Amino acid sequence: MGPYKNLRVWQQSMNMAMAVYDATSAFPRSEMFGLVSQMRRCVVSIPSNIAEGYGRGSNNDLVHFLYIALGSSNELETQLILSRQFTYITDDDFIRLEALNAEINKMLRSLIFVRQRSASAPVNQEPAITSEP
Repeated sequence: MGPYKNLRVWQQSMNMAMAVYDATSAFPRSEMFGLVSQMRRCVVSIPSNIAEGYGRGSNNDLVHFLYIALGSSNELETQLILSRQFTYITDDDFIRLEALNAEINKMLRSLIFVRQRSASAPVNQEPAITSEP
């Protein structure tokens, strides 16, 4: 089991992927190759880029891929807003998914901050966190 699987942000982003796949299964069929496809690619990109960054072996590569995951999280937020405006998801689903995505976004930003501060640390060695950013 790779170290990325132990990260709460990776675990939460996997939960988010399951939740988005579930929510988009009720979208209109006409959106299958539009918003549904885009949202699913986005949400899968988040844990995938976390894993890829850890697999690269350098702290700089990890930070680079964490930024890509963060971008996907931001993109997903926009797609969630659109889904709500088009009434493809309920307000309750929107609130739940947006809150989970905001949590993931915050965790990614924190991990990026910590990793940038400890640029010389090997990827598989977790830096000591003394305070929240």
